[in-house]
Amino acid sequence: MPDPNRRYAYLAASTLVVIWFWVLIGRPTSLGALFGGNPEPYKERDIRKGRQKKKSAAMSLYYEAADVLKAPTTAGGSLKSRIFSKKDFKAPPAQIYALVIETCKWSAVLKEVIEKTGLLGLERKLTPILSLLLVHDLLLAKRGIALPATHGLRASIERHKARLTAEFTRARIRRGLGSLEALTEHVEAGGDNTSGIPVTAHPRWIRINTLKTTLEDQLKTTFKDYSRTLNVGEVQKRGGKKIFLDAHVPNLVAVPPSADLTKSAAYTSGALIFQDKASCFPAYLLDPLPEDGDVIDSCAAPGNKTTHLASILASHSSVVDIADPTTLTELPQKIHAFEKDKLRATTLAKMVALAGSDVVTKIHASTDFLKADPENPQFAKVGALLLDPSCSGSGIVGRDDMPELHLPSDAKGGAAAAAVGKAGAKGGKGKGKGKDKPAEEKPSQKRKRDGKEEEKVEVLLDDDGVPTAITSAQDLQARLAALAAFQLTLLLHAMRFPGARKITYSTCSEHNEENEGVVLAALESEVAKARGWRVLRRDEQVGGMKRWDVRGVEGEKGEYKAIREGCI
Repeated sequence: MPDPNRRYAYLAASTLVVIWFWVLIGRPTSLGALFGGNPEPYKERDIRKGRQKKKSAAMSLYYEAADVLKAPTTAGGSLKSRIFSKKDFKAPPAQIYALVIETCKWSAVLKEVIEKTGLLGLERKLTPILSLLLVHDLLLAKRGIALPATHGLRASIERHKARLTAEFTRARIRRGLGSLEALTEHVEAGGDNTSGIPVTAHPRWIRINTLKTTLEDQLKTTFKDYSRTLNVGEVQKRGGKKIFLDAHVPNLVAVPPSADLTKSAAYTSGALIFQDKASCFPAYLLDPLPEDGDVIDSCAAPGNKTTHLASILASHSSVVDIADPTTLTELPQKIHAFEKDKLRATTLAKMVALAGSDVVTKIHASTDFLKADPENPQFAKVGALLLDPSCSGSGIVGRDDMPELHLPSDAKGGAAAAAVGKAGAKGGKGKGKGKDKPAEEKPSQKRKRDGKEEEKVEVLLDDDGVPTAITSAQDLQARLAALAAFQLTLLLHAMRFPGARKITYSTCSEHNEENEGVVLAALESEVAKARGWRVLRRDEQVGGMKRWDVRGVEGEKGEYKAIREGCI
């Protein structure tokens, strides 16, 4: 047993998706009713306004989706973050995102259909991108084109419905596929990928929120039509209904990437939380026990790790009964969730409330963790801290997994000819020449000045989607040094909390400077030495993490060998 009077630094790091984790442990009314009148006129007016707003959103959907696809490759941020962070969209961001993604997936087939019918030559007001979006919804959306029947764009597509449908069928037959379902599986599997880059299908990881349900209940309800598999590779295939129960993180399952559970009762109620496996490691590895007291999540938004912490706290408690949510209020431990960004703090609050963990979570909105006083009495019981600071984001898997965009040509095969590139993603470039040049070509990241070609600019996106232009190794090192300095400051601040017993440190980076480098520097600090922090040994880690085979990277320093087995 470890000496309770000595502080321990437990270290872990992950290379699963190039995410690193380090654990350090130490000591411890209506207006009409208001005025007595008839409220119905107001109600009718509200209904009219609602209908007008909905109609306006529908009419904006295709133009806004087209704008997303036309965005320059250096716009910065992931596709999802760029769509959901934009505030002036009239259409729902989720609807725009789904339309963009699905249209890109089907663009090779749709391009073929549009060109065979000569649609762009017949309807001169249509652009290649708009034609893809509209034909997608005509042929593949359950409700068809989301525009009023009299709208010009809808009419320009629907008057060619018979020919478009016929060419769609021929496109399927040319691929030797007997049904729409088979064609869908073909497209989902990247069957029309022409970039030469293999399509990697990542499983959709789902954490069962044990504050609201159990794994057993979900297997009997939400996943009752899914067949169990013992191989996660089986669920990486885009077709079928298969489910994999993770062997390392409790209450974590994987389903095929094509599985859409966003409309399921379990997801909308907060019983299911979409969370990547690696993102579950920090809270699970921290494993706050009753004797560890309160917990701090220092950089908490969007809230997946915060809500995971709440589930773990409840799982170790004898007073919490999932059948009676009110018992959660009896949990003696609390979570302090810090988020300095106002907008992200709002997202955090929504996530925490949906997950049912708001009764045990105090959100420090618009508050920088670095400004929190460790000696403040409200933190006296804090014994465990989770640190997941901003980083280079270089290890994030799937950020640029944007399907190819194939633009159709006009009747003459001219300027609107096919383009293959990553739509809206960083660094996407067309593969063709001549007539294969994109209709709306993205600006190149290589530019010429005075006849000389400049050095290629790489856009490095951090895990918040903030872009930094990197033109040299020196630029990269300067960026990493700045990030590492901030990360070290955060870790040292966490060590100063007087009752701290455990700290997890995690990044989404593949760079040593942000991982072992930060932890080694922290362990060599005065506060670490004075309080006796050490690295968590593998045999001391929680069961699932102990069994995780991928460990840390050995470096030139001897200390690396000592901590390698503590790395996940």
